[in-house]
Amino acid sequence: MSDTALDTPPAAGADRKAAFEANKLSKRLHRQVGQAIADFNMIEAGDKIMVCVSGGKDSYALLDILMNLRKRAPVPFELVAVNLDQKQPGFPAHVLPAYLEQVGVPFRIEEQDTYSIVKRLIPEGQTMCSLCSRLRRGILYRVASELGATKIALGHHRDDMVVTLLMNMFFGSRMKGMPPKLVSDDGKHVVIRPLAYVAETDLERWAEHRAFPIIPCTLCGNQEGLQRAQIKAMIRDWDRQYPGRIDNMFTAMGNIVPSHMMDRNLYPFTSLQATGVADPAGDKAFDEDDPCEPAAPSVVKLRLDD
Repeated sequence: MSDTALDTPPAAGADRKAAFEANKLSKRLHRQVGQAIADFNMIEAGDKIMVCVSGGKDSYALLDILMNLRKRAPVPFELVAVNLDQKQPGFPAHVLPAYLEQVGVPFRIEEQDTYSIVKRLIPEGQTMCSLCSRLRRGILYRVASELGATKIALGHHRDDMVVTLLMNMFFGSRMKGMPPKLVSDDGKHVVIRPLAYVAETDLERWAEHRAFPIIPCTLCGNQEGLQRAQIKAMIRDWDRQYPGRIDNMFTAMGNIVPSHMMDRNLYPFTSLQATGVADPAGDKAFDEDDPCEPAAPSVVKLRLDD
């Protein structure tokens, strides 16, 4: 062992390792967000991006990464942070303005008492998310119009998108996920999700590293009994037992084969006829598909490892 190694305090070695891991995480997050933006053309020259900031880890990370990417982006765009103060009892109204002033981003705090509306209309013990979400969405669309925002950026990540797919399958009997880009309900805005390729565990680590001043959502008390919370716990458990399962499920959302599903609106099953022409890429009707066979290339690229 060298004299240098003997002279190095254990704490110094641990600090170097932590710095290395943080730098690696930073590169991965910025690369994944940049890739999602490029794959789905989320940001264009001259865009004014309204970043919805709730005080949770995901929206803090979204704003943080977009601010960094803007410095070296190939096209110019603006950012404005918007928080909806829903007048929840005990909400620390000073935290977000202080943080946003510190990082130097233009922002707007929109005060609307949706808390009282939700509490009045939803019986005690029932879930509040649906009504709360509808009220919040309408307000944010209005604010985006007032600000002249061309895009609305939300902090949903890879795990949110997989959970939404499973929620729709289990309880809505439909194959519907959470798209990385869509036109808003009112038809006036484009909503983007730049964290689409990012794992929630990475966002948790990033929030800890960056020491974001997290504000918990007290409106619903986190409602641990919600089906969404249970499904999130389920896929976390799957990923611990079978690493890569969430990645595979997410990638599958970008590798749809309409001819091998059952939606008659997407594929002309009723008019399907034999052509007499062999298709080298076609189905082998009497064979079972090999689930381990690699899928066709897709625009969805997870991990983007170093």
